[in-house]
Amino acid sequence: MTPTITVDIGTTSIKLCLFDAEGGLQAADRCATPTRRDAWGEVYDTDAVMDAVRSFVDALDPAARRSVQCIAIAGVGESGGLVDPDLSLVSPMILWHDHRGADLLTGLTEADRARIYAVTGLPVNANYALSKVAWALAHAERSTAAAQWLNVSEYVAALLTGRRWAEPSLASRTMALDLVGRRWSREVCGLFGVDPGVFPPLRAASEGVAMDPATARAWGLDEVTVHVAGHDHMVGGAGADLRPGEVLDSTGTTEGVLALLRTPRLDAGTAATKVAGGLACDGDGFTLFASIPTGGSAFATLRTLLDREPYELADLVARAHRDWVLGSVDLDRLPLVLPQFRGSPPPRKDATARGAIAGLQTDTTAVELVLACFLGMVRQFAEVWELFDLELDRVKVIGPASANPLWLQLKADYLGVPLSVSGFPEVVSRGAQALAHGIRSPWSASEPRDVPPDTARTAELAAWRARTAARWAHLAEMPA
Repeated sequence: MTPTITVDIGTTSIKLCLFDAEGGLQAADRCATPTRRDAWGEVYDTDAVMDAVRSFVDALDPAARRSVQCIAIAGVGESGGLVDPDLSLVSPMILWHDHRGADLLTGLTEADRARIYAVTGLPVNANYALSKVAWALAHAERSTAAAQWLNVSEYVAALLTGRRWAEPSLASRTMALDLVGRRWSREVCGLFGVDPGVFPPLRAASEGVAMDPATARAWGLDEVTVHVAGHDHMVGGAGADLRPGEVLDSTGTTEGVLALLRTPRLDAGTAATKVAGGLACDGDGFTLFASIPTGGSAFATLRTLLDREPYELADLVARAHRDWVLGSVDLDRLPLVLPQFRGSPPPRKDATARGAIAGLQTDTTAVELVLACFLGMVRQFAEVWELFDLELDRVKVIGPASANPLWLQLKADYLGVPLSVSGFPEVVSRGAQALAHGIRSPWSASEPRDVPPDTARTAELAAWRARTAARWAHLAEMPA
């Protein structure tokens, strides 16, 4: 490999790293993802995004900066905007969870929806980019004849190179890509009145484009190649060296559940689960993916609910973990928490769904409520995984959950399988470097540790799950 700057544009923060030629982390920084609101929802402040990348580069030691030969960019899927050849924005750069195109989905028939899944592997949903594309074309204030739709990561790459292209794993999150044919679908785009020419040509993560020489000089860089590594969760799978028979638990603001397939699953049964199919970043394999809206954001929810400072909540988590492993938890005393604080995962996949807590008592403690919340998150994860209908040998965990012993042990015990937990904080960024160079990143490089399940606690949780099944189902079926 070569010395590489990586940019990971997440929902909450932008992670920036410098890796040496051996994949060693030399520098790292992060900043809040800059966004603003317009009349319809939330959009990126693209100038501030570029300023963040430039500031990281400027802060590097001059010798380290001159050694850089590659910039690899990963980020959230489903976001994007219309971009003219001169790289000016014809529309806002829309966030992934913005639903401004939702009304355009209401006219689709059940046959249309089934066909869209059969072609693209995606359940019809306003998160995916195609309805945003149609909305942007309809609301553009100038000609869109030469505009193309770019994901935010692709747009950053375009600003660095002067070229527009799409990366396959991000393309497979648009609801416009024929998975089997690996080309933009005229049939599906036609359902929205969109010409597939609005989407740029595909370029694999390993196929970089030279950085614009004038930009490179201005940034103090020599000859640099720019790569779009792909969808952040999929890039995390590459960084974790994910294999068939394993599942990636990619934790961040949301929680991503990812498995690799050799062939796509586009049948009606899989479509009913609303689990998403897609392309792997390596360009060869396929993916099954589900996003659980409440992931690391649960920590912020609990902070607000309990009015605690971060260190105080961390202490509650530590106490709950101690009680759990010592066997001093009475599961029947715990409230039942349905943690849909930011919407529900598949198979409902309802952005308006909200959480619920049942079974509070006058003497319920803060520690019990924290434990119950993470137990609810683990239960929700297990139910989502059941939709995949795949054998499970091991769970690889990356992201903030790696530092949460309660969340990890509950998950291992609930699933009854071992977790392999990354000790390295920037697996996505390391995966971006590996993908840009066309190699695999060994999981051992992430310094994993095992969290084994306890068979007695696994049996105890299975019995508790059965005892609370009716109440859990009632909470899940409550109207949004």
